[in-house]
Amino acid sequence: MDSIHREPPQYDPRMGRDCQFCRSVDPEFSKRPAMDRLVQWKMPDSASAHFTEDGYVRHRIAELMKRRARADEALLLRSA
Repeated sequence: MDSIHREPPQYDPRMGRDCQFCRSVDPEFSKRPAMDRLVQWKMPDSASAHFTEDGYVRHRIAELMKRRARADEALLLRSA
């Protein structure tokens, strides 16, 4: 690479957006650091689209909480 050009950064926060899934499921979404809330703008709202590892992990935890709530709801409906 020549001295005039430089490598683009790996993550460009200007190319990100808030994860709508996390926003709708996680009650503490607004308390997260900004980089943990962002996903790549070209990708769907998935754990792998998050810029940071913490964002990825928190997205997976939110998915598990949502699944658990659905399972608990289904169990209540069956027992009624």
